[in-house]
Amino acid sequence: MNVQSLPLMTFYKGWGTYQKMLAEVLTQLNAEQLALPASSDHWTVGMIAQHVIANRVWWFQFWMGEGSADLTPIAHWDPSDKAWTPVDDPATLLAGLESSWQLVADCLDRWTATDLGESFQPPSVMSEEEREMYGEFSRGWIIWHVLEHEIHHGGEISLTLGNHGIHGIYGDM
Repeated sequence: MNVQSLPLMTFYKGWGTYQKMLAEVLTQLNAEQLALPASSDHWTVGMIAQHVIANRVWWFQFWMGEGSADLTPIAHWDPSDKAWTPVDDPATLLAGLESSWQLVADCLDRWTATDLGESFQPPSVMSEEEREMYGEFSRGWIIWHVLEHEIHHGGEISLTLGNHGIHGIYGDM
């Protein structure tokens, strides 16, 4: 089999591992722990997790047209969204993490390297000004952006938990 025809998940297996680690950490938290912030002027652990989950749906569904319409409400889980409603229930948060990961994993299982160059215009839900500001992005860029975004915010979650004496994604590190 040539490299161009291998599913992208072949190259992104580590993302699946990271998803499992993030889910394991969030599974251990109760509503009070999800409400912990790194400091008084930062988002809580739960808000950061919601942001990560919403970001997956935003980029994969709104930008690239992937996934079921059932996931659309999750795009509004982002605390910076005007329609944001906090998810205080750990089970609901975990269900969102799992369903948004399934969206990503299904796409990575289906796409190959030849799909990375396809470009996408900003979604119609954005204002004309935002659409002009953002411009188009390739599938390869979007995948990388979502992954690096999760790594960044996973570190933020781990730092916050560590500040409160709770194990983060990488344990006590």
